[in-house]
Amino acid sequence: MKNFIFKNPTKIIFGKGSIEKLANEIPKGANVLILYGGGSIKKNGIYEQVKKGLANYEVFEFGGIPANPEYSILLKALDFIKKEKITYLLAVGGGSVIDGTKFLSAAALFKGGDPWKLLSDNIRTEVGMPFGTVLTLPATGSEMNSGAVITRAETKEKLAMGGPGLFPLFSILDPQVVASIPERQLANGLTDAFMHVLEQYMTYPIGALLQDRFAESILQTLVEVAPIIRKDPTNYQAASEFMWSCTMALNGLIQQGVPTDWAVHAIGHELTALFGIDHARTLAIIAPSHYAFNFEDKKEKLAQYAERVWNITQGSIDDKAHAAIKKTVGFFHSLGIDTKLSDYTKAYDGTAEKIVKRFTERGWLGLGEHKNLSPDKVEEIVKMAY
Repeated sequence: MKNFIFKNPTKIIFGKGSIEKLANEIPKGANVLILYGGGSIKKNGIYEQVKKGLANYEVFEFGGIPANPEYSILLKALDFIKKEKITYLLAVGGGSVIDGTKFLSAAALFKGGDPWKLLSDNIRTEVGMPFGTVLTLPATGSEMNSGAVITRAETKEKLAMGGPGLFPLFSILDPQVVASIPERQLANGLTDAFMHVLEQYMTYPIGALLQDRFAESILQTLVEVAPIIRKDPTNYQAASEFMWSCTMALNGLIQQGVPTDWAVHAIGHELTALFGIDHARTLAIIAPSHYAFNFEDKKEKLAQYAERVWNITQGSIDDKAHAAIKKTVGFFHSLGIDTKLSDYTKAYDGTAEKIVKRFTERGWLGLGEHKNLSPDKVEEIVKMAY
């Protein structure tokens, strides 16, 4: 294993009725801004629970944060924060709302001019405005990490940001919220979490036995609960496993001491920025081609994944590795997730070249676990995904 330093300060409050504990986590006298998305929390009872928990606080609201948190909308929220002298942020939603809240946490205290620099210049946030989360959609793991991804429609960009100042102080996870999630979003959440694990696992052997088994256990759990939760999202046991798996997939634990990839995410973000394709679905589009293109570098881990997650024990390393890619595609298809760019848009000609141009301009000249995935190789991967 590689050397590492691991610290995750987020307090997790998990289980039925957890939203009732909200008032215990926010300082008395705080001016609290509730941030949410399209308003589904007002239909499924979560909004009322949150308001009840904050009955003794000065509470403000800002809704309408879209599925890909949009920079221009977040700037309006930032103006509101400054105008109303907000001192505490509360994200009530899924990963997009939480990511948007992280941006606001950083931007509210940023003294460097245009807040977009936080993303374009990759500025780490050491201290942000305090915030907590009430998770309503398991998927991204943003409730227990310090990263965020923000979209700017004006320039068709989707960039990441982060830093130790952007961990939520607490996150409330009540699996009962899963019951009201639409089927499409459940499929996206399962795919997103699955790919988060693969980005940290599907590299090359390094002798990190426990880390590998942490990752494999999350993948096995997602495969097991996926059909159950899709058939009956009110199944509390399955919902609990699903929610906690999504959190564990990206809270920093499984990436410690091992090489990580993240090329699939880097390319996938561009597909969302260019075409508006759901984030999870862009990962399902790129991953199979990425693994096939980099087969020689990844085949040992692919074969291990085939054995331990998919119970494929016959054949050579190459045979198992190829089977693992097919099994992964099959899993996405079982969720109703298409895996070719042409399934989502007929305007895909030239997409690979556009992405390569962007990566080159940004200086992203070596992606992947070996930092050798040059723009010309990215172009081939994207074209394989057409």
